[in-house]
Amino acid sequence: MLSVAVGSSATQCGYGKASVQLPLTSHFGSKSPFFLSMPARPSPSFRTAVAAIDSNDLTSSPPNPPLQEQPNKYYFLVANAKFMLDEEEHFQEQMFERLRLYGERNKEQDFWLVIEPKFLDKFPNIAKRLKRPAVALVSTNGTWITFMKLRLDRVLADSFEAATLEEALASNPATLEFEKPKNWTAPYPKYESGWWETFLLAASKEPKV
Repeated sequence: MLSVAVGSSATQCGYGKASVQLPLTSHFGSKSPFFLSMPARPSPSFRTAVAAIDSNDLTSSPPNPPLQEQPNKYYFLVANAKFMLDEEEHFQEQMFERLRLYGERNKEQDFWLVIEPKFLDKFPNIAKRLKRPAVALVSTNGTWITFMKLRLDRVLADSFEAATLEEALASNPATLEFEKPKNWTAPYPKYESGWWETFLLAASKEPKV
């Protein structure tokens, strides 16, 4: 609150405990208005709020609670090994093309093949529809798995969570043997057996030369 007292010889302006005397000039009468701009006095509530803040709070924040490790989500499509690895001719090309692209972009591999995956135990409705041995394409990229499902068509797809990559890609022992066709009429040679080993977990962890 700013108080201005007007007298015959001087005007006194009170602000807190300090006062300023301003002499009046001859052309101002005792009844003439006198305008003076002064900074507003801080309200008591503002000063109280500032006083309630500890100085340490201005320079540091309370420690965050420890974060709990969350399981990763993995997406997969699965089919019998004969179809996935031997009959679907374009599948090998798509896999090696993606691997080449990741290498050029120095991107960490996020897709793998799993022969007889253990995670199928969590999906009995899918497992009972598969001819065995089965092979799954697993990735952390759900969008790409959806794309591959549309390309391959005759596959089943779903997702699951696992604490580690090793857990997600765990497999049961299986032997893959495919007979070579007697009459091969395609203008390119038949895929060599074992091409899929490049995409198993053990191979993906080998140091790249």
